[in-house]
Amino acid sequence: MRLVVTGREGQVVSSLVERARTHPDVEVVTLGRPELDLAKPETIERALVATRPDLVVSAAAYTAVDQAEDEPDLAFAVNGIGAGHVAAAAARIGAPVIHLSTDYVFDGSGEGAYVEEDEPAPRSVYGASKLAGEQAVAKANPRHLILRTAWVYSPFGRNFVKTMLRLAADRDELAVVADQWGNPTSALDISDAILHVAAMLHGNKDFASYGVYHLAGTGETNWSGFARHILDTSQAFGGPYARVRDIATVDYPTKAQRPANSRLARTKFTSEFGWTAPEWRESTKEVVRRLLIGETRQTLTA
Repeated sequence: MRLVVTGREGQVVSSLVERARTHPDVEVVTLGRPELDLAKPETIERALVATRPDLVVSAAAYTAVDQAEDEPDLAFAVNGIGAGHVAAAAARIGAPVIHLSTDYVFDGSGEGAYVEEDEPAPRSVYGASKLAGEQAVAKANPRHLILRTAWVYSPFGRNFVKTMLRLAADRDELAVVADQWGNPTSALDISDAILHVAAMLHGNKDFASYGVYHLAGTGETNWSGFARHILDTSQAFGGPYARVRDIATVDYPTKAQRPANSRLARTKFTSEFGWTAPEWRESTKEVVRRLLIGETRQTLTA
């Protein structure tokens, strides 16, 4: 089975390449600029046709949440229009598409975990552009799986875990928002889920469970609780440590509004595909271990 993934350097792309090494029957091909540029539709179908995928994983995206407020046209061109072109090209060559989306499609005002049937209402340009991408993907390719995830981290790229470890190396105390809640999700776990689902899709012309699913780490916390676990784990491994002080969102203003509640219900995904992400603390512990003493040590500034 050949999985063609859009993007080359993202957290999910890097994690998927690594995880696929334990699946000898799976080949992962990554496509990025200039061969495939989501802002240049003419490159998309040409690149996919040349690689002959059995399944397309639409992972590339514009992810600069605050910068998107100043670059809405680019955010929508990549996350909305570009994602739709990827799905359409996949449909024309007979391949299903797995498209990655985000908790930012919700406004965060709900009290419980969001289910797939809840009405999206993004409060930021980034969230609106990702919702536009969901809609474009669904329209362009009936054989689609849209996977919404949240609070993604990994040993690769830039993410919250790396930021906390880097800041703790220079400070005794870190102020972290305590009134935003969600599900920390390892990109390694996302990749395991994608490979699990891809095996179910491959060669299965009768597959009838296409649609929107929530895929996130098991359990929930706020950003300060996430930070405390990261730094407690780091201290246990002999890494940097700092105290965490709770602050409110109003004390840490950002250009783009963040959802106060990003919790995603994962029951539908588990029921349909028989796969559940590990508890978030365990997955976080493994990433911190790898960053500090693991076999694939990463620079914290990457």
